[in-house]
Amino acid sequence: MGVSEIERAIEALPQEEWNELERWIADYKFRKWDKQLEEDVAVGRLDGLIAKAKAHYVTGQTLPPPGETKP
Repeated sequence: MGVSEIERAIEALPQEEWNELERWIADYKFRKWDKQLEEDVAVGRLDGLIAKAKAHYVTGQTLPPPGETKP
């Protein structure tokens, strides 16, 4: 099945099935994002960003989370 066939099939979906497909696609994208993030963390791709964030925290260059105050 090619993309154009998939597009036509999607266009023919009743609204309820379209909503279900939309939820599935969103969930699928989030699962892929989570997997990529886990892989990036595992191989150290985010180590530089983590170190920078920790340095900013230690030197007081960060804002507290909403609803909290800095110690």
